[in-house]
Amino acid sequence: MAIQRIIDTSAHEDPDEEIIEVTLRPQDFSEYVGQDRLKKNLKLAIDAAKKRGEPIDHVLLYGPPGLGKTTMANVIAREMGKNIRVTAGPAIEKAGDLASILTNLSDGDILFIDEIHRLGRTVEEVLYSAMEDFKLDIMIGKGPAARSVRLDLPKFTVIGATTRTGALSAPLRDRFGHIHRLEFYTPDEIAQIITRASRILESKINDEAAAMLSTRARLTPRIANRLLKRVRDYADVNGDGIIDGPTTKAALQLMEVDELGLDPGDRNLLMSIIDNYGDNPVGLNTIAALTGDEMTTIEDFYEPYLLQIGFIERTPRGRRVTPKGYKHVGKSLNENQQKLI
Repeated sequence: MAIQRIIDTSAHEDPDEEIIEVTLRPQDFSEYVGQDRLKKNLKLAIDAAKKRGEPIDHVLLYGPPGLGKTTMANVIAREMGKNIRVTAGPAIEKAGDLASILTNLSDGDILFIDEIHRLGRTVEEVLYSAMEDFKLDIMIGKGPAARSVRLDLPKFTVIGATTRTGALSAPLRDRFGHIHRLEFYTPDEIAQIITRASRILESKINDEAAAMLSTRARLTPRIANRLLKRVRDYADVNGDGIIDGPTTKAALQLMEVDELGLDPGDRNLLMSIIDNYGDNPVGLNTIAALTGDEMTTIEDFYEPYLLQIGFIERTPRGRRVTPKGYKHVGKSLNENQQKLI
């Protein structure tokens, strides 16, 4: 039986919910909860760029999924008062696709490239000169008659987002003037996000329910909003629409989300490692085979939070479940692990 994960943004998608997702996004820095260090640095860069009448230097945002990279890109565009063009690395298949996008930009416009680490090598080569010199080199014709033409581009800003900054080539990474990591949020910040989202959704939620959801949202706003919507559904169908403590607890039990935010997928990963390899390190390929998930899914969705809460650790020989992880899934520790406590 396939395990459906709450973190999967494709789950529960419908036209109405897509509209709701957009409206939950903060519009400016004053609405954006958390990431204070990042906001302070970007606010300074934006103020300096506006004072000089120039576009902000290229920005690279990296970190685990769901922390607000796309939202931050839109906030930067609004703070700069400029238009933003949104695309994704896999969508730009040929250099001609990138050329079409770049030639349709205006001065000061922002080009947001999600999953920028998945750009093809040929596309990257074209992007280098575009980012550095605002020039576009294209080939016209084929064979002996082919010739290179250099076009002037408007002065624009690239904002790249990636969950795997190590997968970016060094020449591309070096062309970003601002490189920032988005950190996991605190439970208090997640509670603020949940309270704000409930007001936008016109749902009443009390402090007990907001606090409970904040501890189950894996320190990630996207999951917090997703859980809030599912609890709201439960409250509308099985109650009076008010999201309180008992209603939230019942809804989370139905979704099998435990007190730390782990869902069946997380517990399956931990149990697979423990049952098959015990305290021995396990390679990523092996974990993927045990769980039936892609390696990128494990690296991008499972590992960051499990590492953050100390349930798994990376060693030179592979991944290993920690004593804390053993205790959480109700497994007994061996003598070596008991010595570590």
